[in-house]
Parts: sequence; structure tokens; C-alpha cells
Amino acid sequence: MFEFRGSHRSMIVAKNGMVASSQPLAVQAGIDILKKGGNAIDAAIAVAATLNVVEPMSTGIGGDAFALIFSQKDDKLHAINASGWSSENASIDFFKEQGFEKIPLFGIHSISVPGAVSGYEKCLQEFGTMSLKEVLKPAIYYAEKGFPVSELISFSWHRAEEKLRSHPATAKTYLPLGHAPNIGDIHYSKDLAKTFKLIAKGGAEEFYKGTIAKKIVKFLNDNGGNFTLDDFAAYEAEWVEPISSKYKDYEVFQCPPNGQGIATLLELNILKWFELDSLQHNSAAYLHLLIEAKKLAWADLRAFAADPRFNPLPLAELLSEEYSIKQQNRIDLNKAATNVAPGLDWSSGDTVYLSVVDKERNVVSFINSLYYSFGSGLVAEGTGICLQNRGNLFSLDKKHLNALAPRKRPFHTIIPSMVMQNNLPILNFGVMGGDMQPQGQMQVFLNLIEFGLNVQQAIEAPRVRHYDDNTVALEQGITAQTRVGLLLKGHKIRNDIGEFFGGAQAIAIDNERDVLFGGSDPRRDGCAMGY
Repeated sequence: MFEFRGSHRSMIVAKNGMVASSQPLAVQAGIDILKKGGNAIDAAIAVAATLNVVEPMSTGIGGDAFALIFSQKDDKLHAINASGWSSENASIDFFKEQGFEKIPLFGIHSISVPGAVSGYEKCLQEFGTMSLKEVLKPAIYYAEKGFPVSELISFSWHRAEEKLRSHPATAKTYLPLGHAPNIGDIHYSKDLAKTFKLIAKGGAEEFYKGTIAKKIVKFLNDNGGNFTLDDFAAYEAEWVEPISSKYKDYEVFQCPPNGQGIATLLELNILKWFELDSLQHNSAAYLHLLIEAKKLAWADLRAFAADPRFNPLPLAELLSEEYSIKQQNRIDLNKAATNVAPGLDWSSGDTVYLSVVDKERNVVSFINSLYYSFGSGLVAEGTGICLQNRGNLFSLDKKHLNALAPRKRPFHTIIPSMVMQNNLPILNFGVMGGDMQPQGQMQVFLNLIEFGLNVQQAIEAPRVRHYDDNTVALEQGITAQTRVGLLLKGHKIRNDIGEFFGGAQAIAIDNERDVLFGGSDPRRDGCAMGY
């Protein structure tokens, strides 16, 4: 019944510890930390910081982070929201007066306060065994000594050249020879190395209250921004309560809004009422259900994913069994839906993912991002810090839950995930790629649970991606028969050339045999590695 059994890579199998991420040098940095006696939390921060250097278009301390951490210290799952907020001077009226219908995608007005460094420090303080100084060493090494640029990272760098020329400080940092580095070229990040050294010495306080904050705020305001030093000084990452839903005898966990992780749960809540294992994998009937569930989940996501500090969100109702049955009944098995509305009527007053498991079975699902490639396109002069463009995700509709407001966190796309069974983690995974993240998580999870693939096969299997314009992209490997079947149901199929179907990383945990199985997406440069 199921056709896809092959994969380009074997699973990585190990016992003592494992790291999976999108760049091999960063993975090796995490493994080195584990071998030195660090735990999964120490290794995760080392990997995240190293990725800032070796995959700079995707992530960094100029961006935000979210994490799920299963700690053996208290045998409990924890979640941290390290997404930054808008300026205290943020105003919808400002943008309206300037003639903006939306917040610009790039540039000075797309920037929000970076939250990642506060997240790094809080994770280490609560659950780590090493200092920031120790875990930042690999990032500082590659920033100072240089690193050879890998294939897909070079490709992404070249695609962003025009954007990187938008400001002299950005061009100086990322186009030092006047062009993006080619495969194998050695790239240095001297300013970023200095910044990491300051953080290693002074911690998050140096980033949010010291010389780094002063440099960033001066740069922002010299270039038309309206941030204050207190916007940085007052910011702290926040421990939050994970949200979850049951799928058969598995419990799938996400960070709560302002992130989009709830979309994965909403999709799975709808799909669990169908007998998916009776359908052929990636058949028209199967993919139709996935696409329709995605549409319903996204309608709710667009309406309700916002900063809960500003408005109460109906999370319990959205994740209830009664609501999932109601949503499932909205799906027409033979016809693609259009103009899907939220299921609740409610009124109110590029990215990197990494997975780490250590020998004690502390588990970290961690995601860190600048949003678009090279974020806002602006590097704060003299710091090497590329600033994110997450502010673009605010709404300028004053009635929307995600409306721009002072010191508010925007809607967020980055989502780490973890699956537990019998109160123990069995799968630690994520899928990078904007709104592909919940869609990709859903497909990888179902490949494992419903179709019996191993973790590498589940990652490599061809994927579908549904877009906001109600078109569908089908990855190569999905049959012509499926394509025709979807067309007959009314789906609009777009050309898949150049489409990105997400980059997944995962570690499966066999608790009975005490063995780890790692998978890494061949759609990216990375790998899984264990010892």
C-alpha cells in the first residue's frame, strides 16, 4: 500500500547523545559540548550560536527563539518564549500617516527587539551546566578564524546579494569582497566575534543594557527608527506553559501563541478522526484531507495567534475534542474548500531548527530565526548583528488580536515540537520554512505514526505545501495520478520549480532500548550526529 521506502541517507543510531541541525559545523559544536560533559541544554545553545556564524541568513542573536525542554532535573517539560517586542513608541497611526497598508517586509520599520540572547541565558541558568562563556566558544572560534561556506548556504547568500547591499554596514559584514561567498570560500565575522566575547563576559545584561544595546539603539534611531534604550533594558524572555493535544496514544507538544505551533495541533486534531492508515500514502484522498485540515487550522491561526499578554485567547476551546469534531465535519471529501473562515466567532475588548538529546535524556527542541533571509537586511554598525524583520508580522488593523501596539510581541512562525508517550519524550523534531513549519510537522509526524516510516524516511518523503492564495505545490515524487486526483477535487496546482518544502531535523528516542535515532533533511546542508 505504501510506495516510498527508500531514503538518500541512513538513520544515525547512537546511545550517548545526539544533535541534529542544518549545518554540520554547528552539529559538531554541539557534539563536542556533550563529549565535554555538557548536557543537552548547553549543547543546544552552542549549536544555536554557531549557526549564527555558519548559517547567518537564517538565524542569530539579532532574532528570536523558542524552545521546549524536557529536564531530568524535575522530570517535566518546559517551554520558553524568547521572542522580542516592539518599541514603546510603536504606533499604527504612524504607519497609516506614512501611507502604509502593511508594515514593510524589510528595513528599519520591520525590526523588533531581539529576544534570543535572553532566551539563551535563561535556558542555561535554569537547566544548563555550563556558562555562556563556555558554550559560545565554538561560535567565537568560527567567527574569528573563519569557516568554509557550504553549498546551500552559499546559494541562499547569493540570492540575498541585492538585499545585503541595502546598507553599508550590512554590505561590509556579509559582502566583504563585493559579492556573496562561493562554495568553500572562507568567511570571517570579526565584529560578531567581538560581540559574542562581550556577551560571554557580561551575559544578557551586556546585550540589553550595556554597550551592545547602546550600539543597536543608536544604529536604529540614526536610520529612522524609534526605539529606546529601555525597550531593550526592560525585555526578558518568558517561561510559558506548553500546549498539547492527543493523537492516538501520543501527546504532541508545542509552545503556545504568539507562535503558530497551535496550527500543528489543530491540524492533527481534525485528522485524528479519519482512518488515515487505510489510505494510500500521498494519494489524492490522503493529501486532500491534509490540505483541507490545513485550511481550517490556518483560518483559526490567522484570527487567534497573538501575544496573550494583550488579549485572552480561546486556546482551551480551540484544542477541545468538541471543536475538533466540528472542524472535521466541515471537510468535504470530494471538493476543495475556498474562502475558509475561522471556526470560532471570537471578539476581544528562513529559520534554523536544532534537536539535542543527551545521555541523561534531557531533550531540547530549539528554534532560532531572523524570519526572512538576513532578516531586515540591516546589520547594526560595528556589532556584526543582523537584525530580524519580525515586526512585519504585526497587523495594522486596530481590531485584530495581532494589531501593533507598544511593547507587544508579534505573531511568530517558528515552532519547536516534541512528542511524548507514557510521559516520556519519543520524538524531538522541527521543520523550518515559514508557514511550511506546521504543514511539515504534520506530514513528518503522520509518516512516522500512520505509515511506519523510520525517522529518516519520514523526513525525506515527498511533501505537499498549501499557500495563502489557495494554490498547492506538490514535491517531485508525488505521482501524476495524485496530481490529477487533486485537480478533480478542485485544487489549484502550482509549478513546484523553486518551491521550498521545509527543512526537517529529528531525533527519535527508543526508551525501551535506550537508543537514539537521528534524521536530517537532504533539502538542507545539515546532518544528525551521535556518539
